[in-house]
Amino acid sequence: MVKVLLAEDDRDLNTLICARLTQEGYEAISCADGQEALDALENSPVDLVITDVMMPRLDGFALAERIRETDKKLPILFLTALDDKPSKQRGFALGIDDYVAKPFDTDLLMLRVAALLRRANIERTRELVAGNLRMNKEEHTAYLDGEELPLTVREFDILFKFLSFPKRTFTRKQLMDEFWDYDSSATSRTVDVYIAKLREKTSACTGFEIVTVHGLGYKAVLR
Repeated sequence: MVKVLLAEDDRDLNTLICARLTQEGYEAISCADGQEALDALENSPVDLVITDVMMPRLDGFALAERIRETDKKLPILFLTALDDKPSKQRGFALGIDDYVAKPFDTDLLMLRVAALLRRANIERTRELVAGNLRMNKEEHTAYLDGEELPLTVREFDILFKFLSFPKRTFTRKQLMDEFWDYDSSATSRTVDVYIAKLREKTSACTGFEIVTVHGLGYKAVLR
């Protein structure tokens, strides 16, 4: 069972979130502050940490810093009333993966939890599955209905990125900066050509489609 550790000093909110995590099929580990969370992590490995920022003994910033000293990949989600840019920047600089501002909808929180766990699993296994498509990052291979799909290295990397973050829009500039590096000959039109080729090669894929976000870029939408 997937284990989710929650560090939250508001007792009522802690109880509410743990109950919802349990309802979603996760094993919830409840902690009242950051120090209690650290102690729990020493005794039991978990798959995700959800932590409040403002807590007694050890706050969320300090907890994230301590976790990242020994574990660079454990997903960390901040629950924070500090919905300001400096606090967000500090959190991401410490290595958190996402944040939800208080007050929040528990449905939204569960969606964020599921997304973080999905990305963590992809990172751990280096593999993802979308319908009848299976991609292996380690081998740099893609299989459609068991048959290898002929993708170039760049096509593979772009598609793996899209499917790792479904529904997230990537601008043409973001794609150029990440996948074309300093290739001065690449333009936004170059990105469009690659996306057209990807759509053609993955036209028989049942699990997703690559959607144009007009005026911005592209995203993968799971079916």
